[in-house]
Amino acid sequence: MTERPEPAVLPSSVLPPSLRASLAALAALAALVVVVIGVLYAGHSEPGRVDRWFVDPTADSVRPPWRNVALAVDFWGEPAGAALLVVAAVAGCLLLRHRRGAVLVVAGAVLAVGATTLVKSLVGRTIHGPDNLSYPSGHTAFATALAVAVALLATGRLGLGTAAGTVLVLAAALAAGAAMGWAQVSLSAHYPTDVLGGWCTALAVVPATAWLVDRVAGTGRRERP
Repeated sequence: MTERPEPAVLPSSVLPPSLRASLAALAALAALVVVVIGVLYAGHSEPGRVDRWFVDPTADSVRPPWRNVALAVDFWGEPAGAALLVVAAVAGCLLLRHRRGAVLVVAGAVLAVGATTLVKSLVGRTIHGPDNLSYPSGHTAFATALAVAVALLATGRLGLGTAAGTVLVLAAALAAGAAMGWAQVSLSAHYPTDVLGGWCTALAVVPATAWLVDRVAGTGRRERP
């Protein structure tokens, strides 16, 4: 009696092959932006000309009820709120039996925030005093990193092509980064260029992390569900 072949399973890659080239280019460009802004504002303690185009980031720029909205958004970038979001995303990955996706969610968020912490110490830009390092924004990096990680997993699960997948990843990054960035600037916690730096940090770190996760786990290996 012939044996029945093992059923094929869905690819477990967290960096869809269709997006590798486009996200590699995007990550390189984002990393360059982080470096350029960091060099321009290294050691500064005042908003730059670009920052003042948007708002005066050294004073609260919103009042209730919008200030309350900004505080609510900011909560999801604080340790407690961020932990809740990560736990929820990991739980979703595990329910879908995507263990590699759960690793990406955690690693992407941790490495993006860790990268902002390292860059802050190197750049030394401050806001509201010498102890408040501001560039790049860790809150914005976290929100963007989580959104990009989830968008990558959705792209793989839905089998989206290069154009649709790239649009989904960028849309998720823009939505999360814009929301958290607005809150940070509105609460005068960051300069607008800090927000841009945090956003670009996540765009540089998460695709690289996804590639690394696939590399370590072995993308080409079939896994049993």
